[in-house]
Amino acid sequence: MPRTLTHLADGRELIYFDTALTQRRPEGDSRRIAPRSDVPQLRHDPLADEWVVIAGHRMDRTFLPAADDCPLCPSREGHLTEIPCPDYEVVVFENRFPSFTGSGDSLIYGGEGLFETRPAAGRCEVVCFTSDHDGSFARLDAARARLVIEAWADRTAELSALPGIAQVFVFENRGEAIGVTMRHPHGQIYAYPFVTPTTRAHLTSVRRYREETGRNLYDDLVRAELDDGRRVVLESQHWVAFVPFAARWPVEVHLYPRRRVPDLAALSPEVRDDLAEAYLDLLRRGDAFFGIPLPYIAAWHQAPVREQRDDAALHLELFSVQRAVDKLKYLAGSESAMGAFVNDREPESIAQRLREGGGA
Repeated sequence: MPRTLTHLADGRELIYFDTALTQRRPEGDSRRIAPRSDVPQLRHDPLADEWVVIAGHRMDRTFLPAADDCPLCPSREGHLTEIPCPDYEVVVFENRFPSFTGSGDSLIYGGEGLFETRPAAGRCEVVCFTSDHDGSFARLDAARARLVIEAWADRTAELSALPGIAQVFVFENRGEAIGVTMRHPHGQIYAYPFVTPTTRAHLTSVRRYREETGRNLYDDLVRAELDDGRRVVLESQHWVAFVPFAARWPVEVHLYPRRRVPDLAALSPEVRDDLAEAYLDLLRRGDAFFGIPLPYIAAWHQAPVREQRDDAALHLELFSVQRAVDKLKYLAGSESAMGAFVNDREPESIAQRLREGGGA
């Protein structure tokens, strides 16, 4: 897999991933862009014991540009974009409006008393799956999907090695109903300077379960869903997808490798090959659910960089706020304020409908 590193006009890194064996000669970025001086800040919430990012410069980020003004399309005469070339397969670059940026020791604190602060050191990257502005991940062929997976694994390994990084999160937001601000098909990667609250909560449960049973909770959950069978959506040689027993969302499905690994970088080549097919199948079933392009969040849960890696399990959570063709699920009082979810659709019926989609 050829991998070509170059730099944008303001110094940000950009990496091309190609299937062709010929070495790419990257075009230079001739735009005039001043390096951003704003540094986001972390503030600690002592009640929740969570870090919150304060990033005022993100108010200026691009919002739903017209197709002919898209910053993620290839550059052309009269329209220079974030990708200074006439075409590309898969490209990854540092976000121009990052939530985390710069290097730093994750243990450096500031502030006084209850008002703890520190720099939001880390990295945010954009992953463009295709140069086709009107495309989608579900419409990629298996070879292109496999190249995206290779890019995810590459970035997971490199970002995990950066000083102060505690966790790497690979994800895609699709659809304006989810909050997407650029329609061009793309995903993102966050390298956090802390372990996220969701991962901390999951691993606390995993640790407690191991103390009580001597077994791994992720392994037992996958085994139990396979034994039950009612919520299983698809199975392949190396992967299994199911709707969780306590699904929170009107469309929700989880995808696990049959053999537990900590992150995408740990997947073997044959398991990555199988993932390309299984993931495309799952996304196409999602689009068939209501017969419309499904707005979704595709969230890859990966092990923290330096703790509980032997207990953690790489897996995908794919979920949507779409609850009917013309209706959305809004997170109102119970969900937003109390974190107590109410799902109007039974998980077994979600699974049946996804199975019936048949990957069409």
